[in-house]
Amino acid sequence: MTKAEKIAGISRILDDLYPTVPIPLDHTDPYTLLVAVLLSAQCTDVRVNQVTPSLWAVTDRPEVMKTLPVEEIREIIRPCGLSPSKSAAIKELSRIIDEEHGGVVPQDWAALEALPGVGHKTASVVMSQAFGVPAFPVDTHIHRLAYRWALSTGKNVVRTEADLKRAFPRESWNKLHLQIIFFGREYCPARGHRMTDCPICSVYGRRSLLKLENK
Repeated sequence: MTKAEKIAGISRILDDLYPTVPIPLDHTDPYTLLVAVLLSAQCTDVRVNQVTPSLWAVTDRPEVMKTLPVEEIREIIRPCGLSPSKSAAIKELSRIIDEEHGGVVPQDWAALEALPGVGHKTASVVMSQAFGVPAFPVDTHIHRLAYRWALSTGKNVVRTEADLKRAFPRESWNKLHLQIIFFGREYCPARGHRMTDCPICSVYGRRSLLKLENK
C-alpha cells in the first residue's frame, strides 16, 4: 500500500463517518472561541461548555472582561482547572485585544500567539475555526492517532503537525483535524483500545503495534 492510498483510505473513512463536523466548543464569535479554547487546556470540551455560559452571563466582550477583578473570573472558571493562570490570562488578553487591536481578535498568527495563555495550538484553532485559515491544530487525540496510523513518529506535536500537513491536502486541514478528534473519542481512545476492532487502525495501523496486539 502506498502512502497516497493510505491517506485516501483514511480520508474516505473519516468522510463517511463524519460528513459534517460541528465545532465542539460553544461560542458566538472569535473572542468567545478564543477564551473557550484557552479554558479547554487540560479540561474537557464538555466541562468548558458547562462553564462558559456563566462567564458570558457576566460579559462576553473584551472591553468589559478587562475590567473584572481577576478573582471574579477565577471563581467562575474554577471547574475548568488551572483557574489562577487562566483567569489572569483571560483578563490580560482581553485588555490587549481591546486596547491594542480595537476590540477585535487579531486574524494574525504572530499577534495571536503573543497573547497571554495563547500558544500555537490555541492560535491554530482560532485561525482555522473562527477565520477559516488552513491550520492543523494538534491535540492529544490527533497526536496519538497520527502515531497509531504511522503518519508521524510521535516524537512531539510540532513534528506531528508538520507530518500531517505534508500528508493531507491543505484544503482538508480545517475539517480533517475535527474529524480525527471525533474519531479518536468514539473509535480510537487512549485506553482499552483494540486496534483490530478499529475501522482505521485495523487497516492502516502501525504494523509494530498490530503485531504486538496480536501476540
